[in-house]
Amino acid sequence: MKDPHHCRHLCVDMQRMFAEDTPWNIPWMQRVRQPVAMIAAAFPAGTIFTRFVPPTTPAEAQGSWRDYYEKWPMMTRGELGDEMVDILPELRALAPPAIVFDKMVYSPWFDNRLHHFLRGQGVTTLIISGGETDVCVLAAILGAVDLGYAIILVKDAICSASDETHDASLALFGRRFSNQIRLADTDEVLRWWKG
Repeated sequence: MKDPHHCRHLCVDMQRMFAEDTPWNIPWMQRVRQPVAMIAAAFPAGTIFTRFVPPTTPAEAQGSWRDYYEKWPMMTRGELGDEMVDILPELRALAPPAIVFDKMVYSPWFDNRLHHFLRGQGVTTLIISGGETDVCVLAAILGAVDLGYAIILVKDAICSASDETHDASLALFGRRFSNQIRLADTDEVLRWWKG
């Protein structure tokens, strides 16, 4: 693994709207809450939480995203409420010093704010946790690979609504991206990061 002094924890979309009783509920999220919180609590100043932020109404969305929210109008902020977009309470308690980055799409790299922030701090390695493995975590990983970050993906701190695509994603990361992505569990990551 790379130098832990140039590392940050990128926690993807651990939000109330995915953990609570909504159409986008991810049952697995309950299983990964503790490992995610352990990593974030060990280094809160080195943690960045992303939030997937829906528009207030479908009409605010662009292109195919408008069609998407016309299918899911109950998941817009106007219907759902802003409080459901927030990160889980145990994670919110860590921010600050942890930082929250909002995004309107799957990828946290779309507008370059996150990349500029991390590069300004000399970050070369990202520990990635959160959900969903096969959607927003996938987008975060592929963008990070393209931008040249080394990635440590925490196997027991990521979740999906689909066992099949979660398992397929882990197999893909382990086989096709083995030079850029290392798969590890929470205990291994914490031992390494604590040095």
